[in-house]
Amino acid sequence: MTSLESPQPEKPQTVYVWDFPTRFFHWGLVIGVTTSLVSEKLGYMDIHVISGHVVLALILFRIVWGFVGGRHARFVDFVRGPSVVIRYAKSLFDGTHATTLGHNPLGALSVIAVLAILAFQAGTGLFANDDILIEGPLFDLVSKSTSDMLTYYHGLSSNVLYGLIVLHLAAVGFYTFKGHKILGAMINGTKEDEASSDAGSAPVKGNIMIAIVVLSMSAAVAWFIFNY
Repeated sequence: MTSLESPQPEKPQTVYVWDFPTRFFHWGLVIGVTTSLVSEKLGYMDIHVISGHVVLALILFRIVWGFVGGRHARFVDFVRGPSVVIRYAKSLFDGTHATTLGHNPLGALSVIAVLAILAFQAGTGLFANDDILIEGPLFDLVSKSTSDMLTYYHGLSSNVLYGLIVLHLAAVGFYTFKGHKILGAMINGTKEDEASSDAGSAPVKGNIMIAIVVLSMSAAVAWFIFNY
């Protein structure tokens, strides 16, 4: 007698997506930004200034890493034009959106927006003052009125940052609900993909020595500004 067995579904293969420097940046930024926001709300401005410089160093690192890092960390891998972003957004509603290993077009937009607003926050914070004790390290390079204006926009842009954080968390929840383990991928660096050749010219894993050099230089710049 021939036994009829239903074919077992093919298990998705595990592929490497996020290299360690990219994951280090991501969770370092989570800690740095959280510390900055909480310390500002509690009035611990010394801690706020220090954490702001940590965020600055991380942003500088990520910008450079976007050109020399692992494949999916590079801007060329995920930054797309407006038409691609719009098509992808529409495809989410009819379930035809394509699965991507790295950032999808909307995720890419979120990455750029977060980097931009944090760069703006860190940059304006360097010239800001609180009219009491705290002055940014570059306060003396501008007039008081200019510093006051930059301080105003520094505080105003934090509202944009809060909005981006909410959108980011909502997106993580949405894709998790859809079955995409994006949070786990940012912890262990891997994703499950049913049919991925992961073709590309750049290696998936960024060079760790280059990452150390870039991070060291970014930290040195932030440290120099902090002690200016």
